[in-house]
Amino acid sequence: MKNKMYYQLAGSFALLIFAFLGYVVRFYPTWLTGFDDAVTAVVRSNYPNMNSFFLWITQFGNAITVIILALAIAFVLVRGKKYMQTLWLAANLILISGIANPLLKLFFNRQRPTLEHLVTETSLSFPSGHAVTSVILYGTIIFILPTILEGKKITRLLQVVLGILILLIGASRIYLGVHFPSDILGGYTLGLAWLFFTYPFYDHQRFVWQFSGKQK
Repeated sequence: MKNKMYYQLAGSFALLIFAFLGYVVRFYPTWLTGFDDAVTAVVRSNYPNMNSFFLWITQFGNAITVIILALAIAFVLVRGKKYMQTLWLAANLILISGIANPLLKLFFNRQRPTLEHLVTETSLSFPSGHAVTSVILYGTIIFILPTILEGKKITRLLQVVLGILILLIGASRIYLGVHFPSDILGGYTLGLAWLFFTYPFYDHQRFVWQFSGKQK
């Protein structure tokens, strides 16, 4: 596909950042203290008294919300005979959010911040499940929107809104005291690496299916 090399380069860069963060979290966690403390201070001190807003935003990365949204989107895609888009969305969520991320949490075994938690969390901290899942779900939608909508302006607008939502979900986890900023960055880079690496294959297969008449 056109620009395949650029997607692979972007995926490699994201994976490299994730690998570096994972190595530091695993063996030299104190190296990240300055970064984590500085970003946490900015998020929590610059946006005081926004508990309700961030409690609402973080729900867009909760498992139940993600499952409901994913099923609704899959239903719409199948009704529109967008089968390859449906398969890519399902594979992304199952393989990365459902399998890889929980296993990586166990491997890195990072405890959550000792700050006051404004929501209850019992799992480990790195990489952030909300960050990974927001990139996987909403990032996949960003990629497939041009194949679903015809209007370029509305497509761009929705892509920007989804991008902002991804950033806000990550910020909400820091604000609520349940994640270090490096957890969020780790989740983002893991999700982005997967999307960038798999998008060329998805797009090629989508074209093949469309050309063969298997889907619209």
